[in-house]
Parts: sequence; structure tokens; C-alpha cells
Amino acid sequence: MKEATCSGRVLVVDDEIYVRMALRYSLVMRGYEADDAASGPQALEMLSQRRYDLMVVDIRMPGMDGVEVMRRAREACPDLQIIVLTGYASLDSAIAAVRCHAADYLIKPASLHQVADAVARALRQRPGARALAPIAPEREAEEEVTVLQVGPVILDRSLRTVTVEREGSRELRARLSPTETAILFSLMRRAGEVVDCQTLVREALGYEASLAEARELIRPHICRLRRKVERDSRSPRWIHTMTGQGYLFATPDTEN
Repeated sequence: MKEATCSGRVLVVDDEIYVRMALRYSLVMRGYEADDAASGPQALEMLSQRRYDLMVVDIRMPGMDGVEVMRRAREACPDLQIIVLTGYASLDSAIAAVRCHAADYLIKPASLHQVADAVARALRQRPGARALAPIAPEREAEEEVTVLQVGPVILDRSLRTVTVEREGSRELRARLSPTETAILFSLMRRAGEVVDCQTLVREALGYEASLAEARELIRPHICRLRRKVERDSRSPRWIHTMTGQGYLFATPDTEN
């Protein structure tokens, strides 16, 4: 695997020592500077002493919980990117994440790869990130596209939402994570074509991966996208698996 193409300094906050140490090691191996904190107060102290680009924070911790950590961190560090990592997803914590402008909201047990790709996406969105990872000229026009529609499926990249229109009414609307947004954009802009997993990883996450690793990285995101886009995720109408090849987003004339 290549090192991360968008560098950054990351703080991992989790009261479970094995979780935070594994995350920190994984991020360091990908080329990031990474530290860890075992509690909310320790995290806030570290944020006051050193500049961090991103914080990965657990929600349920003894003493000060992750919601309070996010709130105080956002007040002290307005430009800090935040990723929520929790084993206890709830509406309250999701709302808190939105209010603190969290870049992503991951559910444990998220794999190290899932956390790493969320970190890469979040860091690419921070102010000044484009200078660190310049976009090739031939892709500039694609990057300027914010709304993409294929049949009744409408992707808004700026709002990170997908809407499925049915019989003139916008029946289905869902929020997407940054990674889900990038993957869906890659599929929709090639609607009717098969896109292999390595291409999806390269375009959505920003690094090269082996075929086996790419399949592992992309599969859970496709599952979540189907739950948000399809009427029946077990019988997909739009996002199709092409066995041994990759995934295909159906056009209105090719969908089942």
C-alpha cells in the first residue's frame, strides 16, 4: 500500500487502550503523525498544546463523553476535522456530530481500513488540502460538478445527499458520508459501465490498494449505499455487483 497522499496530524481519543493503539499504529503506518488520548480531558489538554488537523473520537467514555469533547474541541479549534467512532450509535450523538460539523460518523466495529479511508477523505476536505494533493488538470471539470443525476437518482456532492425521485415525488432522501459520496460519484459518472474496486479506492480514497484489499475496503460502503439508495437492498435496482469485476450503476435503460 502507498503512504497517504494527504499528510496530517491526527489525535485518536478512546478509553479502550487496544482500540486507540491499533488505530494510532495503523495511521502512522500510512504516513500520518498520530497521537492518542485515553480520555476527554487528556485530549483537550493535548489539543491546547499542539496543533492537530483531525481528531477521531469515541462517544461513550467515562467522565467526559465524546459529545462534550467534540463541543469543546470545536470551540478551541474551529478548523479541526472530527470523525466520530462509536459502538453506541444514537440519534442524539448523530445530531451532536452534525452540529459539530463532523466529517464522518463510523460505527464500531469499523475496520482499520474504514477508519483510515475516512481520515484520508476528511483531511482532503480541510482548508488548504488541495495544495498538498493537487488535482490533475483532466479531473478539474469533474471536481467542479456538485450535482449529478442518473435517471431518478440525484447526488448532491456539496450537501452529501442522495435523493431518489419516484413518480414525480422525492420519495427517498439520505445523508452520505464523504467516502460514500465519493464512491457513488465514481459509479454514477460511469453509469452503465463496470468500475473495478481498485479504481474506486484510488478515486474515492486517494491511494493504491491490492485487489483483495480494495474489495475489502469497498464492500461495506456499497452495502451502506444500497440501504440508502435502493428500495430493497437485497434486490438492487441501481448498484449492481458484477462478480469478479467490480460494481455497475445502472442507467434507466439498463436497470432491471
